Amino acid sequence: MFAALAVAISLAIAPRPHIVWKPIPYGPKRRAEMAAWNTFAADTPDPELGELPGTCAHFVVDRDGTIYQLVRLSVMCRHTVGLNYVAIGIEHVGTSDAEILHDRKQLRSSLELTAWLVGRFHIRIRNVIGHNESLSSPYHKERYKPWAHQTHSDWRHAEMRIYRGKLLVLLRADARR
Repeated sequence: MFAALAVAISLAIAPRPHIVWKPIPYGPKRRAEMAAWNTFAADTPDPELGELPGTCAHFVVDRDGTIYQLVRLSVMCRHTVGLNYVAIGIEHVGTSDAEILHDRKQLRSSLELTAWLVGRFHIRIRNVIGHNESLSSPYHKERYKPWAHQTHSDWRHAEMRIYRGKLLVLLRADARR
């Protein structure tokens, strides 16, 4: 569960992995809710209390390695506080970061997806971040003060350092092909 931010990179462009299109409902009502939420009204409740619109991710990587795309990349999802305007949300099915890092099929698919996104959107590896790293991103902007320091506990720096290292290995291997 992390967000990839669009900036620049000089490594190879990885091929697009197989992605299963499995859209979630994102009709006019939800788009309006997202637009209203994005105004950061002072009386907006905390997301854990059930506010609309619900959370969203662009992709989910399943345990068997299947990559599902839930919304188009042009859609802004409510994925990472302070970064929704630039984040590409990727969620993983699992109970812990360590479980995902040790699941070869899931990790391979996740890395292939991220490598493709990095090349397609010119994302610097340092900007492939975990939820827990959101507050340290130079792109973090949160205008709603009660959320200005809110983050998630998953995908801490130590786990993301491992992930980014594996991502670099994959990108360098693609560059040699």
